[in-house]
Amino acid sequence: MTDQEPMPSPPAPSPLDQSAQFVKGVGPARLPLLQKLGVETVRDLLYYFPRSYADLSDQRTIAELQPGMLQTVVGEVVEMEGRTTASGKQLLSIVISDGQDVIEGVWFNQTFMARQLAYGMRVAFSGKPNWYRDHWQMSAPRVRPLRDDEATSENPIVPIYPLTQGLHAEAMRRIQRHVVETYAEQVEDCLPLTVRSRHDWPDLTTALRDMHMPPAPSRAEAARRRLAFEEFFILHVALTIARRDQQQVLAAPALATTEIIDAHIRQLFPFTLTRDQSRAIAQICKDMASERPMRRLLQADVGAGKTAVALYAMLLAVAHRHQAVLMAPTEVLARQHWRTVNEYLAQSRVRRSLLTGSLPPRQRRQTLGEIRMGQVDLVIGTQALIQNDVEFSRLGLVVIDEQHRFGVLQRGKVRQLGPEPHYLVMTATPIPRSIALTVFGDLDSTVIRELPPGRQPVVTKWVAEEKRANAYLHLHKELKRGQQLFVICPLVEESEGHDTKAAEQMYAELQASHLGAFRIGLLHGRLDDGVKVDVMNRFRERQLDILVATTVVEVGVDVPNATLMVIEHAERFGLSQLHQLRGRVSRGPVRGLCLLFAQATSPETAERLRLFVKTTNGFELAEHDLRLRGMGEFFGTRQHGFGSLRVAHLVKDQDLLSQAQADARELVQGDPGLRLPEHALLRAQVLRQYGDKLNLAAMG
Repeated sequence: MTDQEPMPSPPAPSPLDQSAQFVKGVGPARLPLLQKLGVETVRDLLYYFPRSYADLSDQRTIAELQPGMLQTVVGEVVEMEGRTTASGKQLLSIVISDGQDVIEGVWFNQTFMARQLAYGMRVAFSGKPNWYRDHWQMSAPRVRPLRDDEATSENPIVPIYPLTQGLHAEAMRRIQRHVVETYAEQVEDCLPLTVRSRHDWPDLTTALRDMHMPPAPSRAEAARRRLAFEEFFILHVALTIARRDQQQVLAAPALATTEIIDAHIRQLFPFTLTRDQSRAIAQICKDMASERPMRRLLQADVGAGKTAVALYAMLLAVAHRHQAVLMAPTEVLARQHWRTVNEYLAQSRVRRSLLTGSLPPRQRRQTLGEIRMGQVDLVIGTQALIQNDVEFSRLGLVVIDEQHRFGVLQRGKVRQLGPEPHYLVMTATPIPRSIALTVFGDLDSTVIRELPPGRQPVVTKWVAEEKRANAYLHLHKELKRGQQLFVICPLVEESEGHDTKAAEQMYAELQASHLGAFRIGLLHGRLDDGVKVDVMNRFRERQLDILVATTVVEVGVDVPNATLMVIEHAERFGLSQLHQLRGRVSRGPVRGLCLLFAQATSPETAERLRLFVKTTNGFELAEHDLRLRGMGEFFGTRQHGFGSLRVAHLVKDQDLLSQAQADARELVQGDPGLRLPEHALLRAQVLRQYGDKLNLAAMG
């Protein structure tokens, strides 16, 4: 560019990215309410979809009404009355007549309705009528004034949006109607025309209109499926590119196993590996023998022995004079791995270190120096491993435990540990296939289902509150025999408005009960790391008989003598989380006992708890949990990094998931970098949503 050439002007900002405050009907007063819903911009409003729809197309005369069904009637206002009830509430009654019969609409504390209507005005009432005394009545019906020439009400399919206090449904509908009419055509459709045509999807503008203002329920569902497909498609394009990128990088060390190495590693384990463990090791060894970096997900049911498999892989790297690192999400879990590894390697010359945030500064500096100089072969730690001052000499393998518990940025930093080591991601949360394809779609997958011989199943019982005393008597007997007890609570401390038993409250109650004769400890996430480690060590070393805890003990805590567990308010936990908790009392040769205290607040809750009592199959429970609770709740966190799935549902949309995956692979095969002009919008969208999360270097 010469001095005479004018500087190119930056692209004009898109109207879709301006603040929602400037949308008609929002303004500075309603913007904070929208922000509570996660809405900041015009684009956010366009993609803030209804959670359901009310079909008001069933219009009848008053004489044709049926009780309890959503119906619409049209009539003339013949009576309006407001009064105060005995309880002090303001009651508004409006009666309309269709010329033959009358129906009454009643509202509590909504006297403003009277200002919108007048005697003789024609209106439409929509609601669920019930027969009250001698006439039909609707409670808080939807009301729409009609012009004299209008025979029916508005578009009969009414969107119902998730709201927050202070934001009324009608106001939200007016705002969204204006946004769609003004801005829907300005959204660029990143779904390639060839893909849209193949499945006969509507264009994006039509889909957005039909999501917010569908002329029929079938149109709303067609729009939803189109948008769900698009979400899956964009994700799988990103995942396919990530896999291609990984396969093209030939920088990882080739770490092949031999009969001698295999025999030497296996003799370190004080048990014989199961068939499933051996099969998993064979797959991992095949990956690590290649210069193509391993990217494998190792998932195992609770107690199936994934740590032994991971340790085999780490020792394989060490056998080739490379370093290996295992990173856990919490210090409690990191120290659990440290104890297990030290036990297995007691007779080994493998040099190993623990690196966590609680190390004293001097010890940390010494450990970092040993790692940097190659004087440590195997490192176990927490996110302290991904700080800027951590350097490895010859890193060959990174093992990440419970990856979904790490935030997206933390996982991105893991890639900076060394020049393309092999990666093994492992989880003790059984993952349904649809989630595995979606969240871990850039990884190969290995599953361990077989439990080690001698491992006893856990007996699970749902105990009625009135039988708590009897349950405590049984626990008392078992504790006297030398067993140990976990008591799990969903909260740390009691809070106003919750009747949930908190850990601190439960701790105090147990001390005051006849179980107070036993030694009781308290463990929760607000304690300092050093205190948590100390409490856990005392429990493990049988200096405590009972441990009252929150879900900080959910994963990885291994106390073989703790065979008893009580879970308070079990209805507040997902099935997968309950399964993880129950797994803490299946660690030894003695059969475990898990007692649930729960309130069945709905038929769905009762069904969930009955299934949990019935089966110990983690994969079956995980599928059921996903159907009931969705992906975000399944993981118990939205940090899995794929929150862009706003519309797609991993259970009911599995057909779309398969289609999107196949289409994405075909498209990326033909245009790996999405460089063709017709893929420019798709490329921009993929980078915007997943570029950082998946480190899409090939598209940079």
